Amino acid sequence: MAKGNGSIAGFVLHEITPAVTALGYDIWDVEYVKEGSEWYLRITVDSENGIDIDDCEKAYRVIDEIVDRIDPVEGSYHLEVSSPGLERDLRTVEHFEWAIGQTVVLKLFAALNGKKELVVPLIAVDEKGNLTVLLDEEEVRIERQKISRAHLYFDFDSINEEE
Repeated sequence: MAKGNGSIAGFVLHEITPAVTALGYDIWDVEYVKEGSEWYLRITVDSENGIDIDDCEKAYRVIDEIVDRIDPVEGSYHLEVSSPGLERDLRTVEHFEWAIGQTVVLKLFAALNGKKELVVPLIAVDEKGNLTVLLDEEEVRIERQKISRAHLYFDFDSINEEE
């Protein structure tokens, strides 16, 4: 599930998984990325019951202690622990498998049917991460390398309609 610098993110993922799992959480993603001049070690945690700020704080304390001990990064960086959110990023085959049957937003490198952004139901994913979606009432296969970014879709307008 690790992205960014795979060796650092993968190592951190391996080292923190037992402790995070013992807290009752799952690790959704681990990234080690540079933004501007700053480096970030981002760990996203989830659970069947969702994640709130108290869960993030609890996970942060445990993760921070482990990361301090294993010292995976030379130099300074920022450690962030968060929930994946309602419109969670979908990066891995496992993420897409989890999202089957839900509506996703796909940002494409090149337009498909005249659109570079699709909001579509996800029907299937293969082992390489190629997706099958429902587009204009037709099943369409989209190769993973044609997708620049993907995330779960949440209809925020539906919240206002319920009030």
